[in-house]
Amino acid sequence: MSAHSQTTVASQLDRPLVRLSQVYKTFHAGTVNEVRPMRGVNLEIAEGSFVIVLGGNGSGKSTLLNAIAGSFAIDAGRIELDGHDVSAWPEHRRAALIGRVFQNPFSGTAPNMSILDNFSLAAKRGKFRGLGWAHTRALRDDLSDRVRELKMGLEDRLDSAIGSLSGGQRQALTLLMATWLKPRLLLLDEHTAALDPKSADQVIALTDRIIAREGLTTLMVTHSMQQAVNLGDRIVMMHSGNVLHDFNAEQKRRLRVDDLLGRFENVRRRELLDESAAELLRSRYI
Repeated sequence: MSAHSQTTVASQLDRPLVRLSQVYKTFHAGTVNEVRPMRGVNLEIAEGSFVIVLGGNGSGKSTLLNAIAGSFAIDAGRIELDGHDVSAWPEHRRAALIGRVFQNPFSGTAPNMSILDNFSLAAKRGKFRGLGWAHTRALRDDLSDRVRELKMGLEDRLDSAIGSLSGGQRQALTLLMATWLKPRLLLLDEHTAALDPKSADQVIALTDRIIAREGLTTLMVTHSMQQAVNLGDRIVMMHSGNVLHDFNAEQKRRLRVDDLLGRFENVRRRELLDESAAELLRSRYI
């Protein structure tokens, strides 16, 4: 191998799977409802990383996932995924590289279609679908085996409408669909927030198992501090449209729930102080 080829291979190995460079997004610009959830976000995600994204309401954590998925056009900056500049790619084109699970168990699936129909569509994610569902025997057998691992008794209900299932069952199946083709990137947007505690625990255990088994690069948004300290190998804390803290694997291992709560309390206290200072200045000069 030539020196040039060796350099090229090395650079490809060193290149992060995901890179955001100075990404900006403003909604309702110039109005009283203006929101700026991304204010020059810079972030790199290495292949195989399982990154937990934390932040309060309006911090930009879900907007981060939407920007990567292509749910809207960014105002400025660059988004790279698997070596491609996807900044101008439409959402459906990025879907060939991305699997996603939303907070609402009723998102991301066709409720009136059967479990098997939904998985037939998932098996064609990012591809030309053509006509028909392509219900092959191999797909049914493979799906039955994978669904049996959930221990929810759904392997005998593959022809049932997915909308007839409980939230926990549906979210477990949605996770299976999102990872069916082993996406280059898995996005999880508070995917257990709408579930009861028992179902949430089941889905989280399934999530951890699938990510570990498949070696999936994952970004997971959560409000749960316990999930944040128990899962993943990195924590990114967002605030006011940017990355406030970025804890690597070694730092994360030392973090406890109280540590994270303390970080949020410090931010809240600082904002209150800034607001008080601004009010004091206004009172002096008005």
